[in-house]
Amino acid sequence: MHLRSLALSVRLNCLPVGSKGEKIAEETTANSDASPLKRVTQSTNKLITEKGKCTMTSVIDLIRDQDPAQRQQFIIDVFDNAFGDMMRADPEAWRGKFRKMAATPFAFYRGSAVLFYADLLRDDEPFANEKTSCVWIQGDLHAENFGTYMNSQGILVFDVNDFDEAYVGPFTWDLKRLVASLALMGYQKALSDDEIRQMIVRVASSYSAQVTRFAASEQTQDFALTMANTKGKLLDVLREARLLTRIGMLERFTTIQDYERHFTVTKKALSIDDATRTRVLAAFEEYVRTIPLNKRRDPTSYRIKDIVVRRGMGIGSAGLPSYSILLEGPTEALENDILIYMKQAQAAAPGRVLDDPRTKKYFLHDGHRSVISQRALQAYADPWLGYTTLDGVGQLVAEVGPNTSDLEWDEINEMKDILQVLGYLGQAVAKIHCVSDEDSDQTLVPFSTDQAIQEVLANREDEFIQTMSAFGEGYGDIVRDDYRLFIDAFRNHRFPGL
Repeated sequence: MHLRSLALSVRLNCLPVGSKGEKIAEETTANSDASPLKRVTQSTNKLITEKGKCTMTSVIDLIRDQDPAQRQQFIIDVFDNAFGDMMRADPEAWRGKFRKMAATPFAFYRGSAVLFYADLLRDDEPFANEKTSCVWIQGDLHAENFGTYMNSQGILVFDVNDFDEAYVGPFTWDLKRLVASLALMGYQKALSDDEIRQMIVRVASSYSAQVTRFAASEQTQDFALTMANTKGKLLDVLREARLLTRIGMLERFTTIQDYERHFTVTKKALSIDDATRTRVLAAFEEYVRTIPLNKRRDPTSYRIKDIVVRRGMGIGSAGLPSYSILLEGPTEALENDILIYMKQAQAAAPGRVLDDPRTKKYFLHDGHRSVISQRALQAYADPWLGYTTLDGVGQLVAEVGPNTSDLEWDEINEMKDILQVLGYLGQAVAKIHCVSDEDSDQTLVPFSTDQAIQEVLANREDEFIQTMSAFGEGYGDIVRDDYRLFIDAFRNHRFPGL
């Protein structure tokens, strides 16, 4: 069965409804209440068989009923449909990406968002309506897409990061992607089914509670997870990120020659020729004009010192070029130099399956989509954030911040620590759904998302948590099976072009 023969697109009625969204937030402690656990566990147990199979009608049932050979061909077709041209153009890079994905089921899940959304279209969405099916979503919200950064107000915060896949869609899609990743992570840590369920309940109940707080308040724009209101392992993450310095970052990637700073040329950071430099300079000038006026710096800050090109830096960017650009920064002092990147943007995974012409027409290109989405999802976004085109292809531009650090789960293993961190993660997800940057002027979602989400969750919190628990556990099982099918297909050269 080929992907094109399946109904993999839906029409979302993302029409202007209500008044323009309010931007609210509320600083609160991050001690999420897990009191729904017993009720949800009892309800979820009714939905889980001895093998963990969800007995409600869902995509999980549909996948389990498929013949493994049919499911394997579906996986191959999904990747070929989304990335076939790229795989044939640069097979070496894609073999490298697939080998990274072959490391663990979680790594496979990270690199297979297109498969997740191809599946999700067939799943029930009991909390979706005209509004809640059309909110800004991060698009690839797994357990490792969180971290620290210095916001535009100079505050070190912990938040969701990586907005490459951001789009407009059902708010539950972010939650479902997250809870399935928690099931995979919990299994990888050899946690019991009950402990995995506790993890999902904690993040879902924290999310619901934070949305309620946002909806009930009028002045919470400044809500953020910082060193002032976090504890435990998350506070440790913030404190360690605070120790990182700009000069330390610059010394990792650059050297000083003849009293000027330049990039260190390596196998992964290559010099560019004059023709490429001319094209990148033109794209850079276009980029500067996309920075909001109130965030633009003195012209000195944008003087380019050096440019190098990198390729295939992450599990989701196989073979794509990314240009590192070294800027003068606010002064001529060498320790104040700024490092930004200009990378080719790809189509968002949710956008590949959602057929909403109004949304697609809203964006100039995928670099524009990534930036508009990030400003809509992140309060006090990177002041260097912008977009441009290079050779007619959309590019995302942003700073490589010295205090940027991803959440690492290797040292978070005790249940009390895991649950505490997940309470914060639930708050962070609620924040991106409900609070925008002050310079977000998007008009795609012209209503108050916190109110819309709160309305569908009101008096249904246990049902929501139960739904997330059943999906997370069930789809986690599916991913582990898909992982084996993926490796078998890759080893036997069944992916076209590889």
